[in-house]
Amino acid sequence: MKTTTRRFQYVLPLIISVIVFHPVFAENNSPNPAFSTQVNINAENTSIEISPIIIQDISVEIEVGINEPDFDKSSPLPVIVNGSSIIIHPENGKYIFQHVFKEKEELTISIGGFSFSKTVTPVPLWMSVIPPLIAILVALVFREVYTALFLGLLSGTTILFFFQGKSFFIALFSGLFAIIDTYIVETMKDEGHVSIILFSMMIGGMVALITKNGGMRGIVSYLSRYAANAKSGQFITWLLGIAIFFDDYANTLIVGNTMRPVTDRLKISREKLAYIVDSTAAPVAALALTTTWIGIEIAYIQEGINAIGLDESAYLIFIRSLSTRFYPILTLAFILILIFKGRDFGPMLKAEQRARAGENEMETIVASGNPVEEEETLKARWYNAAIPVFIVVFGTFAGLVITGWDSSLWNNPEASAFTKFSEIIGNSDSYVALLWASMSGMFIAVILTVGQKIFNIRKSITSLIEGFSTMLNAVLILILAWSLAKITQNMHTADFLSQILVNMHLSPFLLPAITFLLSAVIAFSTGSSWGTMAILYPLILPVSWTISQNHGLDYAASMLIFNNVVSSILAGSVFGDHCSPISDTTILSSLASSCNHIDHVRTQLPYALVVGVVGTLFGTLPAAYGVPFYVLFPLNIAILYFIVVVFGRKIT
Repeated sequence: MKTTTRRFQYVLPLIISVIVFHPVFAENNSPNPAFSTQVNINAENTSIEISPIIIQDISVEIEVGINEPDFDKSSPLPVIVNGSSIIIHPENGKYIFQHVFKEKEELTISIGGFSFSKTVTPVPLWMSVIPPLIAILVALVFREVYTALFLGLLSGTTILFFFQGKSFFIALFSGLFAIIDTYIVETMKDEGHVSIILFSMMIGGMVALITKNGGMRGIVSYLSRYAANAKSGQFITWLLGIAIFFDDYANTLIVGNTMRPVTDRLKISREKLAYIVDSTAAPVAALALTTTWIGIEIAYIQEGINAIGLDESAYLIFIRSLSTRFYPILTLAFILILIFKGRDFGPMLKAEQRARAGENEMETIVASGNPVEEEETLKARWYNAAIPVFIVVFGTFAGLVITGWDSSLWNNPEASAFTKFSEIIGNSDSYVALLWASMSGMFIAVILTVGQKIFNIRKSITSLIEGFSTMLNAVLILILAWSLAKITQNMHTADFLSQILVNMHLSPFLLPAITFLLSAVIAFSTGSSWGTMAILYPLILPVSWTISQNHGLDYAASMLIFNNVVSSILAGSVFGDHCSPISDTTILSSLASSCNHIDHVRTQLPYALVVGVVGTLFGTLPAAYGVPFYVLFPLNIAILYFIVVVFGRKIT
């Protein structure tokens, strides 16, 4: 990874400075004559720039800076690196080459009369798993996510500074400040992250206003006709999760906030609400053909196809892979089994029993910290809540179409309407769509409230601000989680886990299942399903094809393995994301449901593990050997049904 002076002089003035070494002429050690005659540069105007973060076995970019006014920066540059001659060809006027540090070494670079030397100790690649591992263990053991994420961050920054030559205590001290002035600052520079924060705050403000103006009470009264008990209440929540299929963030926040008053009244635990919300959001977005996920998936699949040289359509491979996406499909089915059998097991059983006993409200106050109270004297009008929520749902969908619109694609006579529409949604800017929709919903809520003279404009704005403030805890958790993801990216955690798979001698028939597990581990460790897909699709797809060909499989059998691996990467990403306490979607589910975050993780984890294990053993594995999906899905659903009946207990 290359770090430029310009980038770090503002972000990290006291902790990490770019290493720009002033050159010195080598005495009693004449440079290679061939190089000295080819390169005419002044050593005083030459520098070497290298990233302070150097990871073992991971190539790092080294830039040679030449500020000679008469030097032709379009010509190749001969360089001696550790005694070996290389030629660097310029890229955009810059001389950059790659170097891999496998162990501690003395790096020497010579260019004509210029000489540079530095002892480099790379961070062992296996240490990259320490930060996420610490965060996950502390979160699960102590049930306190802020401290867990902070300690994960601190362990990572301390390791990085220690291997830059600082003593342990100096590294610890430097790493402490780097959390705020580097990683959190870098996180907040990301437009996608800022968009999610703004979207969450505006949704929180809108929910606060439609709660105080009686709209949510009207929704509860209306849905009460259909949600007469815990079973029907959970089923309606599941249906809403299926209906808002186009984006997992929108799904999570809208369904959680909308159904929370209903599930509270029916004495359904916040943990169960968070589970249904979390376990419908990503699985539905991963399966639907017009979602914010499809564009990135097709792009990654296309990269794998290009690397192999296959004459296949990325979109067609995406469609074929749907039949073996066992975890997302089985998760949706498992929720229905739990609902209609009225049974639960593990920590969820205890949570549901407490809720039925009327202890949910006490947990809610502790979890939310700042509940927004409703004006009980106001008349409950369901449309004051339904219209803003509809605006958010419809606005998100419309925003996806607008931002992804391509007239040339739409006018293509060879493409079907379904293909056109799917690609437009896939090419859209989901963050912009979410911002437009949430802003519109909030604005409409204010108009309805003021227009009906429920509140004046001042009280309406005050209600919005109260809603913003309720989101602070969740926003802090998201920022810390994103910062930890940045640490794992800098330390190449995913590369370490990926290398484990690549270096193993595998049967191609076992590859989909092992890919699922690796994908789950990476998503669990990094808290990012999209980040996992970004790493594994370009890496594993070519590997799967090569392994299949090396084992003598024909084209059809190799494509079967290839399609299953495509499914396994996405399914494993969703599975690991569901299990991870540092996942942003898991955090958002806790937020939208006003559920204690660690309680949500603890109650969801056993259910996710059951579905993941069953789907792998009785779905992914036999599918690789050619067992058809119409045999495997009924089998898997029957096994899950048996588990619920045998191990589940009726809620009393």
